[in-house]
Amino acid sequence: MAQLTRIEQVLKLAREEGVLRPRDLEARGIPRVYLQVLYNRGKLLRTGRGIYALTANHWTERHSLAEVCKRIPHGVVCLLSALRFHDLTTQDPNRVWIAISPRKHRPRVDHPPIRVVRFSGAALTEGVETHSVEGVPVRIFSPAKTVADCFKYRNKIGLDVALEALRDGWRKRLCTMDDLWRYAQVCRVANVVRPYLESLP
Repeated sequence: MAQLTRIEQVLKLAREEGVLRPRDLEARGIPRVYLQVLYNRGKLLRTGRGIYALTANHWTERHSLAEVCKRIPHGVVCLLSALRFHDLTTQDPNRVWIAISPRKHRPRVDHPPIRVVRFSGAALTEGVETHSVEGVPVRIFSPAKTVADCFKYRNKIGLDVALEALRDGWRKRLCTMDDLWRYAQVCRVANVVRPYLESLP
């Protein structure tokens, strides 16, 4: 009877959290072996090393963000992945772009594929929003901060992507001129962004 109670607890936790790691069970005094038990019974999927989710879970297209943020809670979703989240690009990135501090070790994540970018100081801490995706807190840069980041990393992602994001963010009213200018200064691209801001209708 105790085992059944534990199994129910783990399944309930999986429904609430969306994605489970062994430490999530240990924090509640549940032995991690129950993840393997439920995996063997076909109740949980192993979606990555040490990452489990309900088999009956209807994953959203943002599931990969939830997985990555569960494994890298100090990271911030950025650039192409943040653009996609905010619907500011037609691009569909084949990996999750995640910003971390230069002082952090590169995360070892097998799946989903990630692209690590090093941000420091205000560029890492300013403009961070927290959204819930499948019950997982996902830290992600705001639309205006993401646009500024795209200009800063235009050599990596392309100036055309940055310009598309700027136009869409402005047209959809996701970015104000004040916010765009503020984050352009934070990212030290004010001189690059200025002519494009001045050309906005």
